[in-house]
Amino acid sequence: MSHACATDESDGGSFATKQRTVLVSLIVDFVLWIPDIIAAMLSGSIVLFADALKCANEILATFFAYLTLCKMAKGGAGSYDYGLGKFETITSIVTGAVMFVSLALVFFVAVYRIVIPAELVHEGAYLGIVLMIIGVCMNSWLWRKNYRLFQKEPSPIIDSQWRLFRTKAFSDFSVLVSLIATLAFSHYAWSLYIDPLASFIIAGFLLTSGYRVITSSLPDLLDKTLDEELQMVIVRHLAEFFDDYTALHGVRSRRSGANVYIEIFLEFDGNRKMSDVQESINRIRASLEKNIPKSSVSIVPTDGLVPGGTPCPSPAPDRKL
Repeated sequence: MSHACATDESDGGSFATKQRTVLVSLIVDFVLWIPDIIAAMLSGSIVLFADALKCANEILATFFAYLTLCKMAKGGAGSYDYGLGKFETITSIVTGAVMFVSLALVFFVAVYRIVIPAELVHEGAYLGIVLMIIGVCMNSWLWRKNYRLFQKEPSPIIDSQWRLFRTKAFSDFSVLVSLIATLAFSHYAWSLYIDPLASFIIAGFLLTSGYRVITSSLPDLLDKTLDEELQMVIVRHLAEFFDDYTALHGVRSRRSGANVYIEIFLEFDGNRKMSDVQESINRIRASLEKNIPKSSVSIVPTDGLVPGGTPCPSPAPDRKL
């Protein structure tokens, strides 16, 4: 089997795993969302209502992520030479944006209930407690499941998914504590404010997670160069092939989803045969791709500084950039 075929099969298996994971997340979200709405209506709880609104936005984001993975699984050969990794990044940003929409909804609804407090209907609150216990268990399971998949197959979509379910697990736990506390202290007048104040805890989770997802995805969408750690990996490997080239003229790099694309512009001795130069290029490329996961390295022979290229620290003091 050729290397290209093996890679395609590996990518296909990876996309299938991601699709199944996101589909399971979508189904679980939807199944828990419907009774969540019912509990919010029966109890009159603002924190349950906010949680139902938040879940609706999250279902939309997860559904969008699933559609994106389906599109990516079909491949982009012939139309997208650099793959469909940016679809993953865009989906991750959309997930973060949805978190901010949920944040705004939770905030305004909580302020409304503080201004106009109301007592909870106990029967609906009991249903909400049962649902929140189930929600904490299911979301914690999905959080751990997606996190293990992210460690095995890093991806912006899976990264946003495990963070989303971590937020949901803590959010549901906050709602659970809020409902129990409201019922336990219902004979006190100040217990009416427990419900809306707990909503601000949910808002805090959404703010933190949404900000982190968006700020971690935007650099990839804007083709930001690789971080300094990977730049130093490139420099160290170029130093190992010190005698194979005469000058380093620059490096271009970017991410596309989980993939890394690196272009290195090297000057070679003009007296060498092209076959010898190609042999050196193959060795350097193989070494870098082995040590930088999911990387695609291009070595470009050149005799001058490349416009727009990122200069790297020189592998040796006497080598020009």
